[in-house]
Amino acid sequence: MDADTSQKGKLYDKQLTGRILTYARPYTTAFIAGFVVLVFMTFAQNMIPMLIKQAIDRFIGEGGSSLSVDQRIDGLTRLCVWIAVMAAGIFIFRTIKSYLMTWIGQRVVNDMRNQVFAKVLDLPVQYFDRNPVGRLMTRITSDLDALQMFVKNGLIGMVANVLLLIGVMGFMLYIDATFALLLFTTIPVLGVILTFINIKTRKAHRNVRGKQSALNTRLQEFLTGMITIQLFNREGSSIEEFDEASRELRDAQVQAACWDSYYFPVIEVMRAAATVIILSTGGWLLLQGDLRLGTMIAFLFYVRDFFRPLEELADQSHLLQTAMASSERLFSLLDEPLVVEDAPDARGIESFKGAVEFREVSFAYTPGTPVLEQVSFRVDPGESLAIVGATGAGKTSIISLLARFYDVQEGEILVDGVNVKEYRQSELRQRVGMVLQDPVIFSGTIASNISLHHPGITREQVIEAAKYVNAHTFIIRLPDGYDNVTGERGANLSTGQKQLLALARALVQNPDILLVLDEATANVDTETERLIQQALQKLMQDRTTIVIAHRLSTIRNVDRILVMRKGALIESGTHSELVEAGGYYRTLYELLSHLPA
Repeated sequence: MDADTSQKGKLYDKQLTGRILTYARPYTTAFIAGFVVLVFMTFAQNMIPMLIKQAIDRFIGEGGSSLSVDQRIDGLTRLCVWIAVMAAGIFIFRTIKSYLMTWIGQRVVNDMRNQVFAKVLDLPVQYFDRNPVGRLMTRITSDLDALQMFVKNGLIGMVANVLLLIGVMGFMLYIDATFALLLFTTIPVLGVILTFINIKTRKAHRNVRGKQSALNTRLQEFLTGMITIQLFNREGSSIEEFDEASRELRDAQVQAACWDSYYFPVIEVMRAAATVIILSTGGWLLLQGDLRLGTMIAFLFYVRDFFRPLEELADQSHLLQTAMASSERLFSLLDEPLVVEDAPDARGIESFKGAVEFREVSFAYTPGTPVLEQVSFRVDPGESLAIVGATGAGKTSIISLLARFYDVQEGEILVDGVNVKEYRQSELRQRVGMVLQDPVIFSGTIASNISLHHPGITREQVIEAAKYVNAHTFIIRLPDGYDNVTGERGANLSTGQKQLLALARALVQNPDILLVLDEATANVDTETERLIQQALQKLMQDRTTIVIAHRLSTIRNVDRILVMRKGALIESGTHSELVEAGGYYRTLYELLSHLPA
């Protein structure tokens, strides 16, 4: 079952609402101001029917028969002025309320968005292994938008409408308690019906969010894999898959809209029932002389004012249900445990000498399926090491564990004699440089992709690093040089140019340990490979280097080679030693020798 639709929520979750409100705590003053405004607005709205009642009973109806025409006109004029004052007050208070709610809503959601993004940055790599990007995008965008709408229009709006309801009921009881209690008999019936609709609505909107997430996930996969889709002529099947996901979202939204549509008809029926009670019972009492005309008309106004906030509460209830469904997903993300976490007493790092040691390390991405088993080796400071083996032998896992993207299940990894778990992750990775086979190029300039906006890296250092790794030549040929915009994922750069930028990026951080993952010279032309190999040799000087090796040019240039097979370290030595031994390495070497360069 989809993780986004499997959560079981209640009609109203006090804990979730409480967590949402914690984000509003820094803006308590604005909330208090908004509450005060609501009190005045509620009073003004409820005073208008009272003033109308007085106008009818004291100056228009029989109650004003003892007054002269001038006195009646003067009295009506005063009441009309007061009604105009109340209307103006309502306008002002409503405007202030709308501004305050927008102000608070935008800031609350901005704070939450920043916290969610910061959490995503702290999550271990294994979280992204099992959660598609499209799902995360839905949480950071659509789910937060739903919470914004709730905070902006629902949170204070619900308080305002509840206050208005309380005010209406209070004024009705003040005018005629018996008649008011008769009308209040409709409330329990209405409450039961709306509660049932809310339960169904909550479930429907949770389903919509899950289907939206699934659609976003598929869309993200199609867009990132567009070349593969077109290369293998899979446009037709992709359209069918997308259409299926889109139809599931459509059906979920139709179902949610159906439940939403029940709110207003139910309220209209109950409003009509209340109006019938007033006209029938009130009319009978009026004819009996037990009820005044102004009271009856005031009650008609109050019935309008009573069901109007109920209509808005129905709409706000929709926002609440959507917010509950979204907050479930957001808070599940925020509560995701940090499997790889700094120890409370984690130490900082000034610099590494570069001694790396694996001691009896065992690791599995999935319990029961080991990737590494009892692996032990040591790399001395300044030594270069290549790791070779077939796909799935555990080579890349060694690199990932050293950078502490994952933690080992058994054994330990030491850098300069200290377990990597004792270092702060941020400082460990600052001292460990990594060059990927497919480096990530961000939207921005060439310079920003090298420095990654590090405040301590100057423009001069960026240029110096680019020159050192042979990237400067192609950069200065670009229209804007180091300020040239790279485009999304570096679309306007070749594979070799991306690799040279990755090397410059690694160098400018001045790492003590260099990790070259899955062969930086893969998929480039001969001339670019020469430039990259030269850059790598420069980069490896006086640094401890571990290379995942596939090509002979890298294997021959390292000090020592480790041979991995099915998660175990089976051979170790120099290139010539391993070839002469005639073992598994020699077999791999002969296979590599016959591969095209």
